[in-house]
Amino acid sequence: MTPMRSANRPLAPSSTALIVIDMQHDFCSSGYYMDKAGYDVAKLRKPIVPIQRALSAARQNGMVVIFTRQHGKPDRVARRDNPYPRIALKGEPGWELIAELQPTEDEAVLDKTACSAFVSTDLHELLMSKGVRTLVFCGNTIDVCVHSTLRSANDLSYDCITLSDGCGAVNDELHHWSLESIKVEHGVFGEVMTAQEFIGSIQHQ
Repeated sequence: MTPMRSANRPLAPSSTALIVIDMQHDFCSSGYYMDKAGYDVAKLRKPIVPIQRALSAARQNGMVVIFTRQHGKPDRVARRDNPYPRIALKGEPGWELIAELQPTEDEAVLDKTACSAFVSTDLHELLMSKGVRTLVFCGNTIDVCVHSTLRSANDLSYDCITLSDGCGAVNDELHHWSLESIKVEHGVFGEVMTAQEFIGSIQHQ
């Protein structure tokens, strides 16, 4: 179990990465997957501004930044026999990252088909190659892909931080209890910070 980090302990940019999970049209924009499924897209757009602030601070301090994108598998789409909307296939508009949160040319974008980014990408190898041991998570949705990736990271002994206002959920209860499940047992899955607390904890070099 990774112990909870003190909010006052500085984060070293050289060994910390900001992971922005699935901020795509399917999970953030009207007319796409979540909207078609009947969820309030406004709740899923609330993290955008906090993530923008966290991104700006991470970039200014030379921190590793990694984006992920979820997409459906063609074989699964072909087998689907229920009326629930499908997640976009790779290359379709719903798969694209939203305009407000675009990577720079030197930031990795990992395409995944599983909830955890560690399962269907080379995320772990990429982080190891850059000497990263602390991960800061944000994105959509906190109870599914963010939490799944966080749990995998915890199993791999990363020091984990989740940005409370940098993650979205389809309702307030899921958001609340997803954060509570991180904090139980004195931080069984790491620590929870706001974007502003994360910015304040960065050790300027």
